Amino acid sequence: MKIVLIVLFVIIGIIVLALVTALFVKKEYAVEKEVVINKPKAEVFSYILQLKNQDNFSVWTKIDPAMKKEYRGTDGTVGFVSAWDSENKNAGKGEQEITKISDGNRIDYELRFIKPFKSTSEAYMVTEKSSDSQTRVKWGFTGKMNYPMNLMLLFMDMNKMIGKDFENGLNNLKTLLEK
Repeated sequence: MKIVLIVLFVIIGIIVLALVTALFVKKEYAVEKEVVINKPKAEVFSYILQLKNQDNFSVWTKIDPAMKKEYRGTDGTVGFVSAWDSENKNAGKGEQEITKISDGNRIDYELRFIKPFKSTSEAYMVTEKSSDSQTRVKWGFTGKMNYPMNLMLLFMDMNKMIGKDFENGLNNLKTLLEK
């Protein structure tokens, strides 16, 4: 009986330590990648403004060619929604909505993931003129993990997990636009 109590106290101690630690762990995370495309800013922005065009360069849409896609609203305008549904757990189910457009400069999106887990995150694409014939494109993603789930951020490198997908997508965009 004494051993059982000791084991129980150790387990409770570990749980309490984890919960206290989570109080001091950041809750927000951010990933941003960029690429320079050899095209004028207006041309690049015009292309990325159309959310459907992400299907041509985003690595996530290539995960499942049989993915069901649905679009609502007018592409390239605030309120346009691109929804997806896939049996592949790496693609899952969710939707992306254009929430704000700073004409010629930035597009903000809300990502609403439904499967394999529910969460909401913010994403954006920014264009900056590097020269008359070059544009820097930044693609970013921010999110939040509430307490006590934020403890997982100690063990997860979001930049490593998601950053490579953003880099690959941006490189696909560069190749596509520079043809």
